[in-house]
Amino acid sequence: MSRTPSNMLPLGTIAPGFNLPDTVTDKMVSLDQIKGVNGTLIMFICNHCPFVKHVNSTITQLATNYQAQGIAFIAISSNDVVNYPQDAPELMKQTALLERYSFPYLFDETQAVAKAYEAACTPDFYLFDKNLRLVYRGQLDDSRPGNGIPSTGLDLRNAFEALLNNEPIDPVQKPSIGCNIKWK
Repeated sequence: MSRTPSNMLPLGTIAPGFNLPDTVTDKMVSLDQIKGVNGTLIMFICNHCPFVKHVNSTITQLATNYQAQGIAFIAISSNDVVNYPQDAPELMKQTALLERYSFPYLFDETQAVAKAYEAACTPDFYLFDKNLRLVYRGQLDDSRPGNGIPSTGLDLRNAFEALLNNEPIDPVQKPSIGCNIKWK
């Protein structure tokens, strides 16, 4: 499995807008429609990546804890489904239901959204404040498949807490590591 790091989009970047199909509801949704009142987490994930599979339960737990506090969670898959059919929209829906995602799982067929966010890997996390300014990008925590460290979501959890408490978020942020996005 490859170990591709995040590109680390500059802090303060305004979230690029999008209008993508939600594979669970089969409806088109835009960032403006589903952004959070206190913040928005955008995650680039996919079905088959072992790094994503390793943290799926942590992501769903964080969503349960923080959606109630006004943080929107949005998952996007941008992988090439011709060469990686396990990431196709109908299988994304199955994964969302199996993993009990309480957030939209969007399909970026053209890969334009991944390019706009400079996403490089799965998982890749971007936390924006209520004004859609980037305040955190990087890893969920130090856990990786096979390294023996439990996944707690510590890095992202710390960013959520700082955002919600109007405290500064540590600008020293570690890149996420995962499988590279499967470009066309």
